Amino acid sequence: MSVEDKGSGTVYERVQAGEEFQELRRKFRNFAFPMTVAFLAWYLLYVVLSAWGRGFMGERLFGNINVALIFGLLQFVSTFLITWLYWRHAERKLDPIADKLRGEVEAEVAQGKGGDK
Repeated sequence: MSVEDKGSGTVYERVQAGEEFQELRRKFRNFAFPMTVAFLAWYLLYVVLSAWGRGFMGERLFGNINVALIFGLLQFVSTFLITWLYWRHAERKLDPIADKLRGEVEAEVAQGKGGDK
């Protein structure tokens, strides 16, 4: 019996339709979408202030360091922060589910291939 004969669809289609996979997608989206919106809003604020808030962005804070330079550097900081937050989120919430699903798929595929010989 091949993998595709075990129920309807391929093993991948069955996993994708399963509750655990949907939970994995939901947990990913619950992190990714709000974080993407927040970062894009932060970046857009930087661009808008650079274009229309020149007086504010040109304000010197100390020496030759102005608000625009600090905001620009904070773009890098926020990128690294989001990367770290995603890594932590994935390690705690996504990877355990993904590892379990991968193990199930690999076992089913191996069993299906073994049965075809």
